[in-house]
Amino acid sequence: MTPDEFRVAGHDLIEWIADYLERVEDLPVLSQVEPGEVRAQLPPAPPEQGEAFEAILADLDRVIVPGLTHWQSPNFFAYFPANASPPSILGELLSAGLGVQGMLWASSPACTELETLMLDWMVDALGLPDRFRSGGAGGGVIQDSASSATLCAVLAARDRARRGGAGLADLRAYASEHAHSSLAKAIRIAGLQDDQLRLVATDGEHALRPDELDRAIEADREAGLVPFLVLATVGTTSSTAIDPVSAVAACIGPDVWLHVDSAFAGVAAVCEELRSVNDGLDQADSYVVNVHKWLLTNFDASLLYVADAQPLIAALGILPEYLRNAATDSGEVIDYRDWQVPLGRRFRALKLWFVLRSYGLEGLRAHIRRHVGLAHELAGWITEHPDFEVVGPVPLSLVCFRHTGGDEANQAIMDRVNRSGAVYLTHTRLDDQVVLRLAIGARTTERRHVEAAWTAITDAAPRG
Repeated sequence: MTPDEFRVAGHDLIEWIADYLERVEDLPVLSQVEPGEVRAQLPPAPPEQGEAFEAILADLDRVIVPGLTHWQSPNFFAYFPANASPPSILGELLSAGLGVQGMLWASSPACTELETLMLDWMVDALGLPDRFRSGGAGGGVIQDSASSATLCAVLAARDRARRGGAGLADLRAYASEHAHSSLAKAIRIAGLQDDQLRLVATDGEHALRPDELDRAIEADREAGLVPFLVLATVGTTSSTAIDPVSAVAACIGPDVWLHVDSAFAGVAAVCEELRSVNDGLDQADSYVVNVHKWLLTNFDASLLYVADAQPLIAALGILPEYLRNAATDSGEVIDYRDWQVPLGRRFRALKLWFVLRSYGLEGLRAHIRRHVGLAHELAGWITEHPDFEVVGPVPLSLVCFRHTGGDEANQAIMDRVNRSGAVYLTHTRLDDQVVLRLAIGARTTERRHVEAAWTAITDAAPRG
């Protein structure tokens, strides 16, 4: 493809994406294809000769789009949102066009320095503690996901405990029974066994109970074991339950690493009235928040902050001869390869830079506030309906609710709604009951979409 051909193809692709964003509301949210249907429409082997870009683009509509679940639809209410705003898409395109490999400061200084600045900007935007700024012992880094960020925290905490003389088999980690499954996976990757993770009971609002945590830690210490990490969740995936971070910190002491997972909820702190989600962060060793969920920055962009970077670098830093350079040897630069598991890294900071400059903090606040307001309005409609009930608090934009007819009724409602293609919901299980989740967060979701979703839900409910 020559530069002139690239210009034409690129223009056509941008037009296609713009058209897609305009029409996505009219597409079935949940893909309607059967297993194997997409693959069956494509050749079993690669072509011997190159094909025209027009033919490739045509197959997007013919084969790929019907096999997509449309996360950018305003009628997508499943899981948590994964926003892809136009400025972010352009930033991602630019990153691909530049083809930067930002493993070292020396391999592209602008990649590292813009990322460091963006993480500091986000400290200001979210009102985070100064201990997470790059000017001191700590700082931030963009990971691909909260799962990777949590793994890095586990590895740093494990390495710190091991350097202190603890045996690997003696280590114990703790989290709420509603903590994200990425912690259990991180424990395995870190070389620990499943039973080295203690799941702590929760209260009536599904948040971790500090008294139960304290009891578990003390019992393990008395048994000669070594508590090394506690994960507190601010906004659980099931219900956005918020663990009391300050009370958790008071249970553990400085020898236990405190990691706070606020992957979804943390961006709400862009609004000052929602900054209760930051309570206790001044005592955290590490903190993760995803801008790729609710803050208009497309996947992948997960922000990991550490109060002290040295344990992280000690756990992950390796410097072979072929990566040595004068800037690294000077100690005056950040090499983000030492802050993550893989060596290579993309120029993710560009899309966050584009989003922050395009929307400004006022635009981001309006985006968050609109969704929180809609969630509270929906919760009111549910409460007023004789056959439905809200399950748990609604601190942000996720509403958990259920039909009073029981698990089978709720499962049937979700299945009917999702099969229609007009709306997409997911479920969870709270207090051993099937609970429906409606997560409001898509960039283009308006009140009419939430009203239509609620109508679809009540229409799908059993009668009498």
